[in-house]
Amino acid sequence: MLAKDGLFYVIFDNLPHIARIGPELSPVAAVNHVIKQHEGNDSGFEDIAYDSLHGRFYVLIESLDRGHGKFMAMVQEYDASFRYLGQAWLDFPLDRPNKGLEGLTCVHRQGRTYLLGLCEGNRCKGGEEGRVPGGGRVHVFRRGPRHWERAGKIHLPETVLFEDYSGIAVTGDRIAVISQASSELWLGDLAPSGWEAAGAGASYALPRDADGSIVYGTAEGVSWIQPDQVVVVSDKTKPAQDPRCRAKDQSIHIFRIPRPPREPPHQASGVPADRGSSAMR
Repeated sequence: MLAKDGLFYVIFDNLPHIARIGPELSPVAAVNHVIKQHEGNDSGFEDIAYDSLHGRFYVLIESLDRGHGKFMAMVQEYDASFRYLGQAWLDFPLDRPNKGLEGLTCVHRQGRTYLLGLCEGNRCKGGEEGRVPGGGRVHVFRRGPRHWERAGKIHLPETVLFEDYSGIAVTGDRIAVISQASSELWLGDLAPSGWEAAGAGASYALPRDADGSIVYGTAEGVSWIQPDQVVVVSDKTKPAQDPRCRAKDQSIHIFRIPRPPREPPHQASGVPADRGSSAMR
């Protein structure tokens, strides 16, 4: 999911085409359109990002076999009119084909374009190890002569207690990371230089139902609309998931970010005592 110029661009796991959706979220809006794609890979897509310096869209493929048991993520590149330009690897080895880079966003520093790739599992691991919270990782890539080379790594604060990570977005120095399994959104700041989070940020639970159960259980992508608004796209509910999640799946959702809770008198930092957890509207 990408919010750009008042429109929403949505990619699909199992289709190469890209949906353009109007901001009113009406199924009959005249601006709605499916941008057909017939080149490059045709499945495995996870996120979309835009490079405003060069007028390029990048679509992330989570993990592909590079031979000899090695797996890497890849990006497909399009011009500003979504004409296919090519593809390039993201130079970071993955330990399995279905647990790779799950989110993608674009950052500019000192006139250079960087792609930030969010690992799905904690510490970029799959299996049980990847579900142990407190190890969110974002890899930073810059374009090299043949592929996107690693330029750094961002450790999300250990207070971000997500079971997995499904989407990332940056505007200015503000960063948003969403979790599908935890149904939460973390908001923080990037340090102005270097690749690290500045402070602990704050986590917000996506709205629950009346008894506190998760209903946004398939949140798959996030993008900034305004400083106090994000748009989230949800995937299809899996058979093993709570049926209550079906009402919110395969949809686009707009959330307003609540103001941070007031700081307790005994706390010197700007982080709420409960690590910033709060419900979103």
